Amino acid sequence: MVDASGRPIDRKWDVDAEGFAVKDGVATVGFERDQRVAQFKIDPDNMKAPVRQLDCLVPARELRQNRGFETVAHANPYGQHAGGLVVVSEGVSTYQAMSTPLSSKGRTKASSPSSATAISTLPTVPSCRTATCCLERSFSIARGVKMRLRRIYGGSVEKGALADGPVLMEAGMGYQIENLEGLDVWTRDDGAPMLSLISDDNHSILQRNLYLEFILHQD
Repeated sequence: MVDASGRPIDRKWDVDAEGFAVKDGVATVGFERDQRVAQFKIDPDNMKAPVRQLDCLVPARELRQNRGFETVAHANPYGQHAGGLVVVSEGVSTYQAMSTPLSSKGRTKASSPSSATAISTLPTVPSCRTATCCLERSFSIARGVKMRLRRIYGGSVEKGALADGPVLMEAGMGYQIENLEGLDVWTRDDGAPMLSLISDDNHSILQRNLYLEFILHQD
């Protein structure tokens, strides 16, 4: 990433990118520490500074320093947000849907200390046309890392609402999991909807970079 003059930015504080979504040649990136959501025009031969910075419904002062705009995704084009951006902040469990003409802010379910670390829409599953898959993570010294996958229905992502949905799976340190922070949804050649998860080892000898795949079975 480069600054307005085209020089690479070396300070982690300034480019702590966490959320990432691509549409029509534009990458939307959510940052923490220096809390913001910026858009870049994708040009592998001539990457430049952001073309714009989006106005956010969640004031930066409400976000924790290292737990900000953790995840960014485009809503399903057939849902109520019509392909608009959905941004979830980690530290305060707040989501916002930025779409035209609808903009809204609400809360994710807070039934446990889990925080959202990634979201992805489920466009390949007819019965989940307006649903989002949310990857959540929690940590404590006593029990270590836990992860949870939850389906959030598009109808609950609206102003003042509590975004909620069924838990697809939960796992703790008794399973082969790690500090999972990345999620993508894709379709296998045989038509099976797949969930891909990836972890961040934080440059620690106690953690691993781990890649997991799951088949999403429907009810």
